[in-house]
Amino acid sequence: MKKTPVIAVFDIGKTNKKLLCFDPDYRIVWERSEALPETIDEDGFPCEDIRALVGWILNNFRALPAEPGLEVQAVNATAYGASFVFLDENLEIVAPLYNYLKPYPDDILEGFFKQHGDRHELSRQTASPVLGSLNSGLQLYRLRYEKPGLFPLIRYALHLPQFIIFLLSGRLCSEITSTGCHTMLWDFDRNRYCDWAEQEDLLRLLPPTEAADAAFLMHFEGCTLPVGTGLHDSSAALIPYHIFEKEPFILLSTGTWNIALNPFNHQPLSSAELEQDCLCYLSTAGKPVKAARLFAGHAHDQAVEQMAAHFEKEKDYYKNLEFRPELVPTSNGTPFDPSEYPDFESAYHTFLAKLVEQQEQKIELVRTQELRHIFVDGRFSHNPLFMQLLANAYPNLEVSAATVGQASALGAALVLHKHWNEQAVPTDLIERLRYNPVT
Repeated sequence: MKKTPVIAVFDIGKTNKKLLCFDPDYRIVWERSEALPETIDEDGFPCEDIRALVGWILNNFRALPAEPGLEVQAVNATAYGASFVFLDENLEIVAPLYNYLKPYPDDILEGFFKQHGDRHELSRQTASPVLGSLNSGLQLYRLRYEKPGLFPLIRYALHLPQFIIFLLSGRLCSEITSTGCHTMLWDFDRNRYCDWAEQEDLLRLLPPTEAADAAFLMHFEGCTLPVGTGLHDSSAALIPYHIFEKEPFILLSTGTWNIALNPFNHQPLSSAELEQDCLCYLSTAGKPVKAARLFAGHAHDQAVEQMAAHFEKEKDYYKNLEFRPELVPTSNGTPFDPSEYPDFESAYHTFLAKLVEQQEQKIELVRTQELRHIFVDGRFSHNPLFMQLLANAYPNLEVSAATVGQASALGAALVLHKHWNEQAVPTDLIERLRYNPVT
């Protein structure tokens, strides 16, 4: 049997873990997905089960050669941010993969700013709102002062995408899209690590930074393959759109977090934007990308669970609903309570209307006047009700679902194109399903 050359991409989300294989035309020819149970850290707080994740990654990667018709020719990874994996001098994991939702101690945060400067200026300089555990640099700072027995054991701190690359190849590196995503480690003014990280002696824990499109050589099943550096998932999701879309756009990357990214907004972050949870990511080219976040997927999961319990429906009941404009409320000012509605349909339309109203506020924070398109990728791109409500909110723009649905993984594959694929990049990878306003 003739084998298809593929690039294998691990796409590790907070909820779903995926391994996808793309052929030279960047079509998905093989996919495996699983939701792994969480564990708890030493304080009893839920967190990623890093050892279960390691097992899942290695088992699936080692099983690839047995898949008929596939020939792996390159490997890359993409994963969620604010996620350090800590290794000792023997390159063994020495701590949990702490949850970015874990509450951050007020006294340690106050101590940080007392030592290292004005809260607002540091936020502006690092293009990061003060988010506690969501600032992965502050995770390191916390460990230094809260876990004096653990911190000296740490020799390397790898963001999750780069840990996956290390796991597969043994190569240690840092990479700019992970370092530049609300870590409070990166000085956007000077394009280097912040002074405070050097003063706290944290830079010795961070391996040298490699370019996002760089590749190492690794040995796999008797072959030598190029392996990428790993990418932060939101920055990876931008790559296909940058390749194929020249008019100004916003990408709404959806999942546990909905992140509105505008690579055409180059204005410095204002204090007001920072206070409303705006931030800047770094693109694979090292350029700032203004973004605004909404914890939409998490809110949606909680609300659906409440509605399903109240109306005695299955949790995926919402997936079969059709858009009914008469169920969309004219006012969304009151808190959502499923018990106030006669049926699941009414409650779900109301909840989504509230969610899209919040989403609109986030989009407006990063919008520029020349905006022409809003592309939605990820889980909400497959939700017709969400998409219709968003199209109704922006009748003068093209609002489209990205039907490829795997933009982060596709971006991680495309960034390695020159290292494994001699064909031209196809021009039809992003198919648009446009939603027109309906009233």
